[in-house]
Amino acid sequence: MNIETLRTYCLSKPGTADSLPFGPDVLVFKVGGKIFLICQLYTEKLRISVKCDPELAIELRERYDSVQPGYHLNKTHWNTITVDGTVPSSLLREWIDHSYELVKDSLPAKIKGTLKKK
Repeated sequence: MNIETLRTYCLSKPGTADSLPFGPDVLVFKVGGKIFLICQLYTEKLRISVKCDPELAIELRERYDSVQPGYHLNKTHWNTITVDGTVPSSLLREWIDHSYELVKDSLPAKIKGTLKKK
């Protein structure tokens, strides 16, 4: 997975927008105004941070060396993944989907109702 495929995949999700709120080096994807993925740009290897169920977050960190506690984030709920080829793209997409769903499910019903299918 590279930055172009990551961006295309994230933006295909209903209600998703991207922005650079933390400066030109950090791309953020939000659903309903809440962050579900943070991508560090201009690093040697692509690094993404995704929200995760706390128990699953620990399990993934134990299973994969490229999965670490969230970099500058709540380490209970966020994992940072170095995209170095050790985790298949299909699994990365599953983790992105999980993060998106966690955040979307936490939105108020009024906002959820405005999300359009793409």
